[in-house]
Amino acid sequence: MSEQALNEQDPQPAETQPDPLEELRREKDSLQDRLLRTAAEFDNYRKRVERERRELADYMKADVLAEILPILDNFERALQAPSPEGDGLRKGVELIHKQMLDFLRKRGVTPIEALGADFDPNFHQAVIHETSPSHREGEVIAELQRGYMLGDKLLRPAMVKVAKAA
Repeated sequence: MSEQALNEQDPQPAETQPDPLEELRREKDSLQDRLLRTAAEFDNYRKRVERERRELADYMKADVLAEILPILDNFERALQAPSPEGDGLRKGVELIHKQMLDFLRKRGVTPIEALGADFDPNFHQAVIHETSPSHREGEVIAELQRGYMLGDKLLRPAMVKVAKAA
């Protein structure tokens, strides 16, 4: 066939026919874009899972440490009880008490200093309000149960007695 006859049989002119190389480039760009999006989604997923894992670990740590605090309270009550001088049992209780305080301190637990501070509902739980002419309004005048922080998070509020105006 002649060249003219071939051109007449072809319904599209040569300029409008899709370029196979350009088509491959578009497909490559599309696949590369999908790959980058998938990689970004996976990276976001990995970061979210890691953050959730850390939050769960922090929650579990706080929960376990909070369960230890009543035991520490009982050791402190035992140390407040009168005992004969040179009592070996008292020395043992003091030793265990000190070890528990060290254990908590190493894990970021710190006691809340409440006595003499202004009442703060974020850190204190007022159990008793008492009229006191020698203290200012809202001052914590007694600590009934020590409160604790875990880093900057409240582990347990301090149970306190608060002065009120006469």
